[in-house]
Amino acid sequence: MDVNQLISLLKNKIKKNILIQNITIKDKTYLHKKHISHTEGKFHLELSIKSEELKKYNKIQSTKKIYNILNEEIKQYIHSIQILIN
Repeated sequence: MDVNQLISLLKNKIKKNILIQNITIKDKTYLHKKHISHTEGKFHLELSIKSEELKKYNKIQSTKKIYNILNEEIKQYIHSIQILIN
């Protein structure tokens, strides 16, 4: 799966499960290509989500909710994920 397909998939899954006002996903893999732990086909992503629903939870609860929604993709395609909730 290429990064654009993955980003589209992640956005759709999040939108189906959480009421959001805006979502931006950036590929930050280029920052980690020379790291020893870098694995080809695994991406480093930054998710920026504006959601009144997620703001009702504390940071740990909202992060767990995102991780549960994206569980399969995290296992298969994501090496690192940064979640910013606005």
